Amino acid sequence: MPENLTPPAHGSGATPRRSDATRAAILEAARERFAADGYERATIRAIARDAGIDPSMVMRYYGNKEGLFAAASEIDLRFDELPGIRIGADQHVGAALVSHFLDRWERDDVLTALLRVGVTNDAAARRMQEIFKEQLGPLVAAVCPVPEEAPRRASLAASQILGMALARYVLRFPPAVEMTREEVIAWLAPTVQRYLTAAEA
Repeated sequence: MPENLTPPAHGSGATPRRSDATRAAILEAARERFAADGYERATIRAIARDAGIDPSMVMRYYGNKEGLFAAASEIDLRFDELPGIRIGADQHVGAALVSHFLDRWERDDVLTALLRVGVTNDAAARRMQEIFKEQLGPLVAAVCPVPEEAPRRASLAASQILGMALARYVLRFPPAVEMTREEVIAWLAPTVQRYLTAAEA
C-alpha cells in the first residue's frame, strides 16, 4: 500500500503537507486523464492509478467524478493581468481581451482540455459556462455602455473567443493554426470591441 494512504496520527504536523500533496497528485492526474480521455471515458480508478494512490482516496477528497472534474477544472482567467482596462467604453478592450485569451490558451492546458471536453459533455459545458459568467461577466459589465446588456454582450464576445480557440487549439484547422498572433488579434479584436462597447447593435 502506498505510504500516503496510511493516515498519520491525529495532530501530526505532517498531516496538512501529506494531504496537500495527495490532492495535488490527484488533480494533476485528473487533468491529464480528462484531457486525454474526455469526461465520459476517464475513470476514478485510472486517475487513482496515475496518481499512485488507492481509488478510495479520490472518493474521500472529491466524492465522485463530477466533484473531481469541478476541482480539476478550477480556472482563474486572470483578468487582473489585463492592463489599462478602465470603467466605461474603453477603446482597447477588444484587442486586450483577445491578446489575453491567446496567452491563456497557449499557457494553460487545463483551459484547452476543458474546452475539448465541454463540446461533448454537459458537466464540462456547465463548468465552462460558470467560469465565463463569473469572471468575464463583471469585466464586460464594467466596460459596456448598457450594463443590463452585459450578459448578452459577454456571450457574443465569448462566441468569438471560444470559436477561435476551438478552431486553433482543439480542432486545429490549418488556416487558424497558421495565423500569427498579430493576425488573430487584428481579425477578432474589432468584432469583440463592437460587442462590448458599441452603443447599440
